[in-house]
Amino acid sequence: MNLQKLKFDSLIPALGLAALLTVGNAAADGPIGDHVNDLQAHLLEYGDEVVWLIEQFDGIVDAYESGGLAASNPEAVMEHWEAVIFHDAIETNYIPIYASIWQGLFGVRQAIEAEAPVADVRVQQAMLEQSLWQALGAVKMAAQFQQRGLTAVIEVTEATTPTETLDEIKQRLDRVVAKYAEQLPEEATSIVFDTYLTRFEGVEGMLIEQDADLVVDLEVDFNVTLPQAMESGASLDNVRGVVQAMQSKLDRAKSLLEEAEQDRASVF
Repeated sequence: MNLQKLKFDSLIPALGLAALLTVGNAAADGPIGDHVNDLQAHLLEYGDEVVWLIEQFDGIVDAYESGGLAASNPEAVMEHWEAVIFHDAIETNYIPIYASIWQGLFGVRQAIEAEAPVADVRVQQAMLEQSLWQALGAVKMAAQFQQRGLTAVIEVTEATTPTETLDEIKQRLDRVVAKYAEQLPEEATSIVFDTYLTRFEGVEGMLIEQDADLVVDLEVDFNVTLPQAMESGASLDNVRGVVQAMQSKLDRAKSLLEEAEQDRASVF
């Protein structure tokens, strides 16, 4: 643990000034806490949360090692991540690492649910822990930029309506396929991450009330399935298939929100 804490500072220069400045200027939808505009004052809290997260993940894997799938509760991997405010800090400042954390979370959970050998689960756990330390290093750098006035204030933008936002997300996913077809995978991946941050996160709270599993599926699609498909050089048809599956889920989400709105209207 102490060695890992010493290592993450050495990773900061590799993150890149330009990338941090670019992502840090993005606005975000949804309940992003005010702490993201005062990172320096919360660095100790973020550090404590990273240590806490690693302890929780280690406990889940230890439980799997000693008692198997039934004893491990792999769903808690995502729940712990969503519970900390550090989640907001890295999400609004360095999306590439945010995505790698999600990939690590999903990797641990998927390995446990597949009842993989403990050694394989530990590999996924180590990758996740490395991403968390990298993320803390990125936030420390962002805090320095913030204090120097090099980043814009992060604001919560006003969405149109939730259903209109879902329609816009589907359109953006069509752009992802187009950019991938143009052999611009990095630009396509950037659209995916930006859409997740500035659009999907703004409606997911309402969707969780209707179908929490659907929200988790879409989070994994945005942060794991689609980016990994493009990074691996999947065929255009395969990428289009992932996008079409996501759009079908978004249609389901839109129907759920419309039904919920009708139910609320009927009460009044």
